Amino acid sequence: MQMTESPFLPRERLFKQQQYFQSLGRHTHQKGRYDAITSVGIPLALAASSLFMIGRGVYNMSHGIEKKQ
Repeated sequence: MQMTESPFLPRERLFKQQQYFQSLGRHTHQKGRYDAITSVGIPLALAASSLFMIGRGVYNMSHGIEKKQ
C-alpha cells in the first residue's frame, strides 16, 4: 500500500514560478517581492541608527554631557 501526499501547489503553477524566478537577472536572495527590504533596507537602518548613536556618544563625551558624578 503506497500513500502519496497531495502537492502544495499544482505542478503547472510550480513550473511557472520556477521559470519566472530563474529568468530574473538579480541575485538569488533578492528575487522575491519584498526581499530587497530585508536584504538592503534593514541593514541600512541598523547602520544608520548605530552611526547616529556613536556620533551622539562622541559628542556627549567631548562636551561632558550626561556625565555621572
